[in-house]
Amino acid sequence: MSTNKSEISLEDSDLLTEIAVAYYQDGSTQEEISKKFAISRAKVGRLLKQARDEGIVEITVKYHPVFSAKIEQRLIERFGVKRALIALDQPNEAAQRTQVAGLVSNYLSQTLKSGMVVTVGQGRNVSSVAHHVGVITPRDCTFVCGIGGIHPRGSMFNADHICRQLAKKYGGTSETLYAPAYAENYEQKMVFMQNTTVKQTLDLARKADMALVGIGDMSENNYMVDLGWFTPNEVVQSRLHQGVVGDFAGHDFFDVRGHIAKTGMSDRVIGMSIEEFRPISEVIAIASENSKPLALLGALRTGAVDVVATSVSNALTVLNLDEQMQTARLTSLNADE
Repeated sequence: MSTNKSEISLEDSDLLTEIAVAYYQDGSTQEEISKKFAISRAKVGRLLKQARDEGIVEITVKYHPVFSAKIEQRLIERFGVKRALIALDQPNEAAQRTQVAGLVSNYLSQTLKSGMVVTVGQGRNVSSVAHHVGVITPRDCTFVCGIGGIHPRGSMFNADHICRQLAKKYGGTSETLYAPAYAENYEQKMVFMQNTTVKQTLDLARKADMALVGIGDMSENNYMVDLGWFTPNEVVQSRLHQGVVGDFAGHDFFDVRGHIAKTGMSDRVIGMSIEEFRPISEVIAIASENSKPLALLGALRTGAVDVVATSVSNALTVLNLDEQMQTARLTSLNADE
């Protein structure tokens, strides 16, 4: 949107809010607003757009619940999950993360009870849930890190930061895992894993009532590479030679069939493995970005996910991919007979 300097000085938040309320809440037309505020109709349109861009107005499109329920039911039947939280597709990744985070935040508000322990992972999607603004009923829950800390440059995506934010949001407490997320080598990892303080925190995380984790895709441009934990070559090689399509909570790496792949990267992660998540009664896995259908399919096939949160397009793509792979497998079996 192009605006000149004089317009910018006039278009403060009070004016934007007044116009937004008049249009979206009171139902006034742009022509009526133009006359009321003595500004051109074209400028009213620009101001309404600015109100949306600056977050003064948030537009939530609700699709028919039957559509959502049908997709959810297909995912439940296909993969044995308990729930599927399906968000309407958005025009960019940031908006998609926000939409999915809203569904997860609402789900937590409905299911969390005082006294519960929640294991928390790292990453953009989990962070978005912690920072989602909504009406929250306080609950005395404990949010504990399921993976160590990360580089300060990625502090917003740090499990410890997310735990603290969730504790603040719900009025509970948080527990830090006093170790880095990624060690330089396996020997260094084991030193941390044998530390008494680290063991106590991970023991608490393993006995949690619920877990909130992200599903990552194996792109050489992902944030783990960006922060220098893994090299682009390590990611590419694991994808090419071991068929790795994603990571579960930043720790275990898996292929599209849901099989855990042993990589040099997983030998360096300080945190909970996918096997340690299985005993937790409700593991919520989030994958909002449209680059993640393969990673999401692999994660669902691990059997460790109880609640999945993603977009409509991701959900439909996962279902289609699974169906195609099942068909191809049956065709191959019939050809061998």
